[in-house]
Amino acid sequence: MADTFKFELVSPERLLVSGVVEQVLVPGSEGDFTMLAHHAPLLTSLRPGLLEIVSSGAERRRYFVRGGFAEVGPQGLTVLAETAIDLVELEADTLNQAIKDAEEDIADAKDEGVRDRAKTQLDHLRQVQTTLSL
Repeated sequence: MADTFKFELVSPERLLVSGVVEQVLVPGSEGDFTMLAHHAPLLTSLRPGLLEIVSSGAERRRYFVRGGFAEVGPQGLTVLAETAIDLVELEADTLNQAIKDAEEDIADAKDEGVRDRAKTQLDHLRQVQTTLSL
């Protein structure tokens, strides 16, 4: 049996997942990383992408996350996401709206740094859209 650790996925609306898992694939701002038991401490912001949770028995759950932070510590992994949608519930309209919002953010940006971050976010959202064929 693989080592396990405590994991929580929290959105502003509610606690989505809380339990013991074997691994979590996290879309970090500097790239995806897989969290396993005994991972070194880490704090990263999230980029839009897919978060995949593997529980005992190889059960997999996937969420679309956007914005927020992931913190790895002695107690395990906590992901605080501005948006977290179970892929079972994710509809093309939801993702299309997020893309439209990002496009508007680019158009409305007065600062080049803000515009660059919005462009990066838009690129990530389009990658998710392509990956999920939505």
